[in-house]
Amino acid sequence: MLVEEALARIEATQGTLNAFRLVRAEAALAEAEAADKELAAGVRRPLLGVPVAVKDDTDVAGEPTAFGCRGEFEPVAEDGEAVRRLRAAGAIVVGKTNTCEFGQWPFTEGPAFGETRNPWHTGHTPGGSSGGSAAAVAAGLVPAALGSDGAGSVRIPASWTHLIGIKPQRGRISTWPRAEAFQGVTVNGTLARTVEDAALLLDAASGSHARDLHRPPTLSVSDAVGREPSRLRIALSLKPPFTAFPARLRPDVRARVVALAERLTALGHDVEEADPAYGQIGLTFVPRATAGIAERVREAPHPQLLDRRTRETARVGRLLGGAPLRLARRAEAMLHRRIGALFETYDVVLAPTTAAPPPRIGALAQLNGLGTDRAMIAACPYAWPWNVLGWPGVNVPAGFVDDTLPVGAQLLGPANSEPLLVSLAAQLEADLRWHEQWPALEFDGAVREFRPPAAS
Repeated sequence: MLVEEALARIEATQGTLNAFRLVRAEAALAEAEAADKELAAGVRRPLLGVPVAVKDDTDVAGEPTAFGCRGEFEPVAEDGEAVRRLRAAGAIVVGKTNTCEFGQWPFTEGPAFGETRNPWHTGHTPGGSSGGSAAAVAAGLVPAALGSDGAGSVRIPASWTHLIGIKPQRGRISTWPRAEAFQGVTVNGTLARTVEDAALLLDAASGSHARDLHRPPTLSVSDAVGREPSRLRIALSLKPPFTAFPARLRPDVRARVVALAERLTALGHDVEEADPAYGQIGLTFVPRATAGIAERVREAPHPQLLDRRTRETARVGRLLGGAPLRLARRAEAMLHRRIGALFETYDVVLAPTTAAPPPRIGALAQLNGLGTDRAMIAACPYAWPWNVLGWPGVNVPAGFVDDTLPVGAQLLGPANSEPLLVSLAAQLEADLRWHEQWPALEFDGAVREFRPPAAS
């Protein structure tokens, strides 16, 4: 039984990787038994009986949603809309994965649950904030998982664990019971080893709740897998957007991204260097992100247990939550026009996902607020502008640096361009076969690889 195997893999790795905040063993086995009966009766649904994981910012009925925080949390009464849709497709949620506090940082560590580790090198972080989901998929514990992305939090851990990470159009996957998340910068997305599995999970989870603020048109993304894209005009953008602190692309990461650009040229696409007109887009991101944190802190049942950096960010968010926030929200339409002008010349942007490989465990967790901001921007200056815009992006593996540390690149498009991005990612995957590489992990003195069946 697929679920039994997933639960066994989770148990075997939890002491090493610590990917899960909670595991629904008893409930998942009961749901798997019901799925087996449906299959025997001839019922077919896209994910019937497939074990998946969801990040612990997503409501699962009967379970708490702690979102990386310390303290006791009451179980929620209902599934979030994304989980409801996954269940309707037949998926079985085996557990909720670890995330840093309120998803703020590109590492998955904290006093509430310890350190989540990278399957490719357990001395390093898998990234964040969807680090638990990324570690679970990269290690083969589940074939696919949901994460959320507010400044790269699906794409960054996908990059650092050699996965496909899809950040879809804002609203493509509902964030209900919240009409929008973190003032619209955060969306739900998918992580998987293959483009096909990431697209399948995206289609299964997609759809709007009646009270969502953002309701993009319906798309079938899976249909784009295996559909050869036409000859595309691709802008290779290596320059980081303007940030308050210095950010420099490491030469070895640059080399991996440029190598991807060369493969795209070999596949028949036209690639040339060009950068989006980002301007001072950061001035619109900060009020939205910090006001979103302030909202979560107001709702927290144990505010005294929150990280000092969280409380500092919430104070900034309260200061910026009036006129600066309103101006930031209004600026989005102008940014769409200015940055979107690039897509009059190009079809897709190829950019690094991060400027550096995954840091060591603990390297960022003990810093103060300013130090954490500096370190985050130095390592991850590329992903967050697409959260302001609300447009889709897909991380694809770009190879390894320092022998064992994965890095990735982003395929970025305008509104509702998921099918194009997925088609291009699938073409690269067929050429480079990155999904055939697996991390080797040591358990009980033996080196093992877990290779679950594909979700598809």
